[in-house]
Amino acid sequence: MAIFKTTDLCDKFGSNQGFVVASPIFKNYGRRKRFSGPISTVKVHEDILVFKAMLETAQAASVIVVDGGASLKYALMDDSLARLAMTKHIAGVIINGAVRSVDHLANLDIAVLALASCPLKAPTIGKGESDLLVNFANIDWQPNHYVYGDADGVIVSPVSLI
Repeated sequence: MAIFKTTDLCDKFGSNQGFVVASPIFKNYGRRKRFSGPISTVKVHEDILVFKAMLETAQAASVIVVDGGASLKYALMDDSLARLAMTKHIAGVIINGAVRSVDHLANLDIAVLALASCPLKAPTIGKGESDLLVNFANIDWQPNHYVYGDADGVIVSPVSLI
């Protein structure tokens, strides 16, 4: 992965059409603090089955964006799903929802951004959709657009910036 800083990308490309900065609502629970890649999306509601299926088939170096509807009732990711993502060489996961097993996530070499933590694991019902436009954090998360994240924030661009 190329070294970058989101601040430098904002200075250089911030006026480009389609370049947007996410609202600062996420906490990074993973060990990896800098990540980037093409976006793959999944939309679920208090259910992890479709998200898990996406992790199993995801493209290496991609960033999985999970719209969990900002629900904090259940955790959508834990250390076992983070390990699965690592075996698939996924760069990061951004979750509009909660995670659990945060002490374990902190030791795994993957970026895991989420709103909060919750100890209760989401059920596996199978309701959800993948590869569609989702919207949260003031971003239209479009599959195959590019996301860049570090300690300063998260940005999205329709084209690769690095």
